[in-house]
Order: sequence, then structure tokens, then C-alpha cells
Amino acid sequence: MVIDFRLRPPFGGFLKVGMYADKAAADFYSRNIGMKRSASAREESMRLLLKEMDENGIDMGVATGRIGHRKGNVPNAEIVRLLEEYPGRFMGFAGLDAGDVNGSIEEIERYCVDGPLKGVVLEPGAMEKPMYADDGRLYPIYAACEKAGIPVQIMIGGRAGPDRSYSHPKIISRLAADFPGVNFIVAHGCWPFVQEILGVCFYQENIYLCPDLYFFNLPGQDDYIRAGNYYLQDRFLFASAYPFTPLSCVHEFRESFKPEVRDKLLYKNAAKLLGLD
Repeated sequence: MVIDFRLRPPFGGFLKVGMYADKAAADFYSRNIGMKRSASAREESMRLLLKEMDENGIDMGVATGRIGHRKGNVPNAEIVRLLEEYPGRFMGFAGLDAGDVNGSIEEIERYCVDGPLKGVVLEPGAMEKPMYADDGRLYPIYAACEKAGIPVQIMIGGRAGPDRSYSHPKIISRLAADFPGVNFIVAHGCWPFVQEILGVCFYQENIYLCPDLYFFNLPGQDDYIRAGNYYLQDRFLFASAYPFTPLSCVHEFRESFKPEVRDKLLYKNAAKLLGLD
């Protein structure tokens, strides 16, 4: 079994945001890690995506809503529709607008507490008016998630904001300390601050690391692998960041780790977060 923890399909609002609409930028990411976007991404085909998932042994993808992002939105209602149209192939996280705390808490209730989505995702550095993820104004959102037992995925790493300070591990370290009852998932793995985030994760056990595309063929890959093979084996997640990378990247990921930890990294850790175990 394999769960891809960051898979944005060519469906609904995804097709209108930068990852599909800005093809030059998508090609830039793929090219810089020595890969080429897949046929399903280039042709924006759900039929081909499901075929590629089957060919590469990926049973399920986690799709995330996006609200308040400067490069376009994917409403949570569309994530629910995706789950309904392709039952068993996707799980969903609700996107939250970091600039609208009250609205975000309502989305949590509607789509997670009372709905089918399994967690929330925040990308505060990518808003029109960027915020750091540990901004105190966001704390009521984290408190609501802690109360409801909902995991929180935050984009910290890569181009998470106007400059690299939005990607620094001290952000997630503060949040994990202030909300010990929340399982935080770090999308983009705090890259390029790889050593720093691995040091944080050594001590703070409510942080799950999901480097996604920044795992592949970039400085820091060997350090991610060493941590995943040992102390981080119960909190490391596979994600392709599709459509930026082809789903065939799962084979490189699998072969990078010791056989005895692969099931955890490819499925069990994700299943635990999603409540599938």
C-alpha cells in the first residue's frame, strides 16, 4: 500500500491555480530536480492520472484545499466532490484562509468535524499579505484543531513566503511546543534548512516531516534519508507534490530507505494521521 500525501489532481479548481496554469513554473521545478512532468499533468487528464497511480502502485492521494493563496483558490467543496467522484482513491484536507480566523474555524467545523476531510492545511506565507505560520493571530485556528484532534499541515519550506525566513524550522518548533496535542505535518520539509528541521524533529515528537519534491536530487536528501531510516521512521511521509513531479518518483523514494521501514514511510505513518489504521 502507498499513500501519496501531497497529490493535487487535474480536477476542478486545481486547474486554475499556478501549479497547472503556470506551466513554465511547473516545468522549472521538475527540471531542477532532474525530472519531467507526467503525461497526465501535461494533458490535465484524470483518466491518465488514475492510470499512472495504478502503474506506480499508489493506492491513494491526499488532496488539499487552498483558500486565500495569491496564486488561486481550490474551494473545500471541490475536495469533497473529488472524494465523491473517485471513492477510495483520495483523502482530503481542508484549505484555510490564514487571514480569516473566524471563517477558518467555520470551515474546520463544516468540512472536518462534520464532514469527510481529515485535516487542515495552511499556507500563510503565500497569501497576498504574507504571515508567518506562528503568528499569534492564527493561534485560535490551532487551538480549534487541537480540541477536535485534527492534524494540521503547514507549508514551511521552498518558496513558502517572500523570503527564506518563512521556511525556518523555528516556526514549527514554536507551534509544536505551544500545541502539543496537534500533529503538525511540514509540507516542503523546511528545505533548505534540512539539518535544522531534523534537529527539531529529534526532540519534538508531534512533528511529521513531508519534504515532497524537495526530497529528490537536492542537497539535504541524504540527511532526510538517514533520519527516515532511524529516529524519524514513524513520522516521515512520502509525497510526490504532483503535478510538479511524476508519480514514478515513488520508486526512488522506496529504494532510498531500508526495507524494514518502507511500509511506515509509504503507508503506515500516513494511515495513522488519516485515521485509516
